[in-house]
Amino acid sequence: MISIIDDDASVRAATHRLVRSLGYIAHTFAFADDFLRSSQLNDTSCVIADVQMPGMSGIELQTFLQTQGHRLPIIFITAFPEENVRAQALEAGAACFLSKPFDARTLIKYLNAALKSHSGRSAK
Repeated sequence: MISIIDDDASVRAATHRLVRSLGYIAHTFAFADDFLRSSQLNDTSCVIADVQMPGMSGIELQTFLQTQGHRLPIIFITAFPEENVRAQALEAGAACFLSKPFDARTLIKYLNAALKSHSGRSAK
């Protein structure tokens, strides 16, 4: 299952459609806190998350998940690509860091790679 977290409803819907068209089960969340409170957290194989969201940012979500022992691959998407944030996310283990608007083929490539690498590891 893929969890998509983005406060922009149009990006959330478009990403959801793309992921479902690939045959994956996908759930969407407007905010990181909604995802963390959901029953989908332990069933998620990959997270696609916006970097800048109200409340907890995508980077803060990544840190929180890691401190809780969840080793989920995270694909970051952002309309505000800052090199220092990109470097921080990738250094902490993000699968990739894409700027909006992103090419669907690029997201598919990184999603497939993230899922393949995750299948050999166990999440919490």
